[in-house]
Amino acid sequence: MSDTRTIDVGEGAAIPSKSDWGLFNAWTISILGALAAIGYLLVFQPAPYQRILNYLADGVVITFQVTVMSIICACAIGLVVGLGRVSKNKAINLVASTYVEIIRGIPLLVQLFYIYYALGRFLNVHDLTAAIIAMSVCYGAYMGEVFRAGITAIDKGQTEAARSLGFNTKQTMFLVILPQAWRTILPPVGNEFIALLKDTSLVSILAVSDLLRRGREFSSETFLYFETYTMVALVYLVITLLLSKGVSIMEARLSHYVRH
Repeated sequence: MSDTRTIDVGEGAAIPSKSDWGLFNAWTISILGALAAIGYLLVFQPAPYQRILNYLADGVVITFQVTVMSIICACAIGLVVGLGRVSKNKAINLVASTYVEIIRGIPLLVQLFYIYYALGRFLNVHDLTAAIIAMSVCYGAYMGEVFRAGITAIDKGQTEAARSLGFNTKQTMFLVILPQAWRTILPPVGNEFIALLKDTSLVSILAVSDLLRRGREFSSETFLYFETYTMVALVYLVITLLLSKGVSIMEARLSHYVRH
């Protein structure tokens, strides 16, 4: 019997778990260090850093807006693509697979430029709308693979049992397979959410006033580049680390539920 091992490396933040002593303690040191650094700067050097943080507040809201809207749309696209990838209909399977290969083969930055500038020649697309569309289309391809993996991970006996009870193909998929697959799908979706949030920094090129864009605007006005980008980096770090911990808690609860 062959021993097949896989290496899973994603773009999202590492998910802290108490079972991994090094990673968990690294997360603890990082989050405490980042919060301590922000606190120190606000207390002992409030003149620039308090102004910077106040200026960045609106950008944080826009960043979360783009992230949440994009991940919702990407999940919807991913569900359709994932179902297409496991479909026995060759035409549907081919279309879904082609979409995944094309989108994953084009950098996200190029997709942002294409939707906003290239398609802007024919369509008047708002910068925020273009950003959400590009992020959704790009991550929809990755979500499609997540859904496909989750669906194929369910034992085929579940399908056979559902069909023996009189369920048709659609009922089997939506009432039996997907509810079980969701437990497997949820953690990687959370990881993609974190990766997407970090990638929203790219939408600043479309003049979307996200966190990075607000930082660029402030630094260009005040020439406080070191101070501004230090605060931007710390804010991104804190948000990402907190979200990674949330995903870790979600995974632990799902694992506990599955075992019991």
